[in-house]
Amino acid sequence: MLRYIDSKKMGRANHGWLDSHFHFSFDQYYNPKNMQFGALRVLNDDTVQPGEGFGTHPHKNMEIISYVVDGELTHADSMKNEETLARGMAQYMSAGTGVKHSEFNNGEGVLRFLQIWILPDADGYKPNYGSVRFEFSEREGKWLPIAAQYGDEKSSAPIRVHADINMSATFIRNEESAAFKVASNRQAYFVLIEGKADIGGIKMIERDALASTGEDVRITPDGLAHVLAIEMARA
Repeated sequence: MLRYIDSKKMGRANHGWLDSHFHFSFDQYYNPKNMQFGALRVLNDDTVQPGEGFGTHPHKNMEIISYVVDGELTHADSMKNEETLARGMAQYMSAGTGVKHSEFNNGEGVLRFLQIWILPDADGYKPNYGSVRFEFSEREGKWLPIAAQYGDEKSSAPIRVHADINMSATFIRNEESAAFKVASNRQAYFVLIEGKADIGGIKMIERDALASTGEDVRITPDGLAHVLAIEMARA
């Protein structure tokens, strides 16, 4: 089964310095029928103006991945990690028993990144942080593995999370297409980050999403398509 998610009907918050599209209930956007998709609890598409950002705040018992689309994302946390990531790079934080962090746009241009929260398979893990400086070319014309569950020997993803998920991204052009298999006991959430494409037979534009439950998907770009896929155990 496929379900199309129209970006124009998503939750939205525009504070001037921050413009957010909420795929699931978050902050002032609350819809009891749209709380999560399997282990995927939050997916916010955030645009942050230069010199702005999220001040130090706490997290607990959540696996958090930030995927940079454009600009520069500067992270600092209570574990004494601090770094700046650019387009196509990703950072991971297991909040576990508790951690505080901040995220800022200290660059000169606009920052856009996807903030992704995944429910862990258990509470109380030791907090952890890591990042991967992917080259953008690593996903051109193919699926780039980004994150997978600890202990999953079949995946080459460098980021590991405490949840049964697989995250990957691709960037394809008109002459290309990409297939994505979804087993009958699995489900996947696709975000068209940039461009236009036919995904699973549905015409989609930038920021649209598609939820698949046990159904394979083919992506055919209209010009170009930058797509993020999060595959997981079926709820």
